[in-house]
Amino acid sequence: MIPYKIQEILKNRHYHIVGKHSAVKLCLWTKKSILDEGFCYKEKFYGIRSHRCLQMSPAVIWCTHRCIHCWRYMHNIDLKFDNTKIDEPEFIVENSINAQRILLSGYGGIPDRINLKKYEESKIPNQAAISLSGEPTLYPRISELIEEFHKRGFTTFLVTNGTLPERIRNLDELPTQLYLSLNAPDEETYKIVCRPLIRDGWSRITETLEVLKSIETRSVIRITLIKDVNDRDIDGYGRLIERAEPDFVEVKAYMFVGESRRRLSLENMPSFQDVRKFSEELSVEIGYDIRDYKEDSRVVLLA
Repeated sequence: MIPYKIQEILKNRHYHIVGKHSAVKLCLWTKKSILDEGFCYKEKFYGIRSHRCLQMSPAVIWCTHRCIHCWRYMHNIDLKFDNTKIDEPEFIVENSINAQRILLSGYGGIPDRINLKKYEESKIPNQAAISLSGEPTLYPRISELIEEFHKRGFTTFLVTNGTLPERIRNLDELPTQLYLSLNAPDEETYKIVCRPLIRDGWSRITETLEVLKSIETRSVIRITLIKDVNDRDIDGYGRLIERAEPDFVEVKAYMFVGESRRRLSLENMPSFQDVRKFSEELSVEIGYDIRDYKEDSRVVLLA
């Protein structure tokens, strides 16, 4: 399902293709953790271990958005996901774990530079970040994929843009943590930031907000702030968040990396102080406390 030319581009960018439509890529923080150079903010906030986190997607080049801030490869993002040619969840999980081990193998050649204990543990991942690229809920058996990870002792973080509310509503197996990316306070800003490929994307997202309110798992709304683009209208964000009643809200700075540099400038990347100020104002609006932050990641957690 992934055209050969795109496969080659992804491989050159250190993705490991899994089957017909999935992929794995080592997270920057997984690598840093093995080198004892730091860890992901999700380790600080939620207790997962960065060096044991498997970052993957079951729909690596398919999405309903073409977000201006997305760092991923998206030149063929409008390809249709063919539900008739999908891989089995068991196949995806098994081969994603194998792919992670292959991607990690080079660290075995620099034993004097790595934390050997972490390196050995990293070969047995126990947390799946189902987020890497694309919209993972386009994979029609996403519930079974989560279940397969859980059978193997994994915790799971599922990140969605919220444009397929029926997939979220119909999850039989819930992820350990469900993220909804909410990157606009209103429909006009949404069309500028997310550049939807579907006509009713905003109404679908607002429907997902209601689903999030009723779902019985840990929930997070994540706002990626882009300076001078979507960093306004605290009231608008507040009204949307109140509809979902998530357990947590993450406010994170857009980072000037990857493909996003074709569309945005360094000036669009908020400072940590910008993120903190926005978070403090949002905290007052929604009645959540600022619970934690990680300055080098430019992210604040509200709960």
